[in-house]
Parts: sequence; C-alpha cells; structure tokens
Amino acid sequence: MAGRGGVSKHPHGHTHWDGLVPPECQPHPCILRLSATLNWEPAREPLHQDIDSRKVCGVGPGMSFANAVRDHLGGGCLGLVPCAVGGTAIKKWDRGQQLYENMLKRSKESLKSGGEIKALLWYQGESDTSTYHDAEAYKGNMERLIRNVREDLGLPCLPIIQVAIASGDGKYTEKVREAQLGMDLPNVTCVDAKGLPLKDDNLHLTTQAQVTLGHMLADAFLTNFNAPLLNSKNRTIFESA
Repeated sequence: MAGRGGVSKHPHGHTHWDGLVPPECQPHPCILRLSATLNWEPAREPLHQDIDSRKVCGVGPGMSFANAVRDHLGGGCLGLVPCAVGGTAIKKWDRGQQLYENMLKRSKESLKSGGEIKALLWYQGESDTSTYHDAEAYKGNMERLIRNVREDLGLPCLPIIQVAIASGDGKYTEKVREAQLGMDLPNVTCVDAKGLPLKDDNLHLTTQAQVTLGHMLADAFLTNFNAPLLNSKNRTIFESA
C-alpha cells in the first residue's frame, strides 16, 4: 500500500524512485494528505515517503483511488491518511503494537478538522505467506484487526476495502488470498490484485498496476459505500493502511 511503483535498485545497491507520476495520480486542490507531523497538505506522490520512511516509496494506489472518487464528492475535499509500512506482517498491526497505535493516533487526529472517516483501505499480507502457521492464522488476525479498529475509533460499521494479494514472500500465498477473499464480515469487501503486472522482483506491482488497483478500490468504494459519501457535508477522510 505504501507504493513501490517506479522504485528500482541500481546494480550497486542504491534504490531510487524514477519520479514518474501517471496522469491518474496527479495532485488536485481537493485531495489532501495528513503528513507524518499531523498537518494537512496537498497530497502528491509518493504518498508515504514520510510514513514508510525507512524504504524508498514510489507510486501506490492511493492517488489514483482519490482522483477516481473525487468527482463524486459533491464539492467537498477528500483527505488521505497514509499509515502503511511495507514488508510488515499482520501481527505487527495488533492492538498495542506501534504501527497500530500510530494508525489510530493519525486517524483520530484527522477528525479534528471536522471530517469523517469513510473507509479503510488495506493492502497487506505478503509477509504472512512464508509459514503455514502465519497463513493459517491470517483470517483470525485480520478479523480481530477489523474489530479492534472499529471499536477504537467508535465506528462499528466502518467500511473496509481490502486487497487480495497478487504475490507473496513464501509458498502460502494462496492460503492468505483464500482468507482475504473469504472474509465474511459486514461492510468488508475485497478486490483481487492477482493478475496485475508485477515488477522484475515478482513481488511488487508496477506503476501502471498500482494505478489500476486504485481504480479497482474506487469502484469497490463507489459501488458498495457511496451513499453516505454523497450525502456528507463534511470533509471526507480516507485512511490508507
């Protein structure tokens, strides 16, 4: 979710982003992001550069998602709250863990300007494919995370749109995908990234695949959850994790 589109490694080990921003990911005055220092600012790629700060970030699905949803806002602003840290297993997002608590803190901060959290976008799971135990536990861990975040934000019906992973670090990718696609909780939907083009590392999505995924997430949101959005007068907040 943090975005590795356009990120490559030089032969000497240096990793860099090519700086290419597709038209679908361009900034717009009505799309904001909450920075690492909890300030609203114009959203632009790479969305997660100060959040997933130990790695090089590139293009992710967030901006193409936001631009695709923007036309349906009815004049309001859309706020993205990037919280993703790449290469993290789901147990790192349990209640009490730093990543979860930081996501919670940022989410609550985003409400102080009078906005409303409309959805959580969740793209994670590759790090849980290495062992049978982790893959087997994924469904229960994800369901607990959804219960926790809804409870801690006081939003029992918070829409969750998760991505079924396209690749994995280990041999149990299909088991994790099965859990993601089989999640049977209210207001939880899933889009499938399998088949989207991967970079040479056979793990991360290409820039264009990230754009496509953003559109898939937007379609899922607008199809399943757009009524509250269209009726809202407040700033609309999307949380990206």
